[in-house]
Amino acid sequence: MSETLLVLCMKWGTLYSADDVNRLAMGVRNHLNRPYRFICFTDDAKGLAPGVEAFPLPPLGLPKGHKDSRWQKLALFRKNLFGLRGTALFLDLDLVIVGDLARFFDQPGRFLIIRDDDLFRPKPLRKINPARDRFLHSVGNSSVFRYEIGAHDYILDAYLSDPVAATSRYEISQQFQSAQLAKHGDLNYWPKGWCVSFKNDCVPRNFRSFFKDPSLPEDAGIVLFAGNPKMSEVFSGGGHKWYRRIGRIDWLRTAWEG
Repeated sequence: MSETLLVLCMKWGTLYSADDVNRLAMGVRNHLNRPYRFICFTDDAKGLAPGVEAFPLPPLGLPKGHKDSRWQKLALFRKNLFGLRGTALFLDLDLVIVGDLARFFDQPGRFLIIRDDDLFRPKPLRKINPARDRFLHSVGNSSVFRYEIGAHDYILDAYLSDPVAATSRYEISQQFQSAQLAKHGDLNYWPKGWCVSFKNDCVPRNFRSFFKDPSLPEDAGIVLFAGNPKMSEVFSGGGHKWYRRIGRIDWLRTAWEG
């Protein structure tokens, strides 16, 4: 019998709504032809569609008196995540699925994540500090990652051992997460081009955008909104700059609306 795969997302606070979760669930349903469970960890399950399993936000386990919960996503690496077991693909809510998701489960590797630099254009000034440039080039973007539940609890353990030091040394949780994965030999990346940036990979660069509409790169499976404009801006007709036109996005809207 084939394994039932897990697709995970998280929603807390008011930045995203149940509609965002439901659209993501619909995208998975349209692009994953294997047995799976779609699970949303959330502090508010109202409005979630049938087929979306609502779980509470997993406890981060911060020491008493430490209330900085910005790195809530690290709680996914708990040894015991509500008794869940197996292979899980985590997806952020501000992305659009445009291709078959099966390959994201088939790709070899203990832990797979987007290389953050793959979503952005080169930053030559960063090379002024070679050590930092090497580190930033290794950082994984945690919008899309696959892991075995319970197999990487060392990430959360390292954070909880001194959360103040972690948040002082690293700007965001995905930097800390990547450093821990690299230390344990588990940091592997999706093939470049599977996860693409809407702004940098789909929209023609600069003034060319006034003569050509955004298009989908051939091998892309997921479109992300790294940096600006954000997904909400694009779908509400915004995101334009004096040097950049967004243009027609019918193909993207079709994928988003299902």
